[in-house]
Amino acid sequence: MKFFIDTADLDEIRAANDLGVLDGVTTNPSLVAKIVKDPDNFTYRDFKEHIAKICEIVDGPVSAEVTTLTAEEMVAQGEELAEIDENVVVKCPLTLEGLKAMRHLSGNGIRINATLVFSPTQALLAAKAGASFVSPFVGRLDDISTEGMALVEQIVGIYENYRFSTEVLVASIRHPQHVVEAAMIGADVATIPFKVIGQLLKHPLTDSGLRRFMDDAAVMKES
Repeated sequence: MKFFIDTADLDEIRAANDLGVLDGVTTNPSLVAKIVKDPDNFTYRDFKEHIAKICEIVDGPVSAEVTTLTAEEMVAQGEELAEIDENVVVKCPLTLEGLKAMRHLSGNGIRINATLVFSPTQALLAAKAGASFVSPFVGRLDDISTEGMALVEQIVGIYENYRFSTEVLVASIRHPQHVVEAAMIGADVATIPFKVIGQLLKHPLTDSGLRRFMDDAAVMKES
């Protein structure tokens, strides 16, 4: 399974990349908004420059989302984003207009991440439109008392049936168990918040075992 970090924070991206297990980055308008220090003066040019900085840190797919609603506008913006760096993947929402844009962009060699996916039929359409990644949002489904991982399992099964090359990218991950379940189902990618990446490392028995080892090592040095 590939590990992406779900953030626009450059410090978090650097820290995760230093671990040596990071394969890519996903961003969205909400994540970008969190790191903007001066919203009144933040322009689309600033956004593109920020994506370029991310691409300098991570050698892997970097998803940058369109912020328009019509297919024509999404295509124009998607082409601009794709020019930033060869690793940029254009995120388009799974709407009627988004689907049209995906088909056009993917047909012209631009990689697509179909985002805001909440049903297996949406995922099927994304694959047929040539998306490189499909992003089911498991946490948001859990929030409305629907089992998010059940959707991931459905999508993985459908893609295996028809040998689609679209990768299943599990998004809206809230805790380590989401990562475990995604891996057991066979999802291709998990995009994980920085906090949860840290939680993947933690176990009380590791901490207590290390303390014991260090105490015993200290005794040996003294004897």
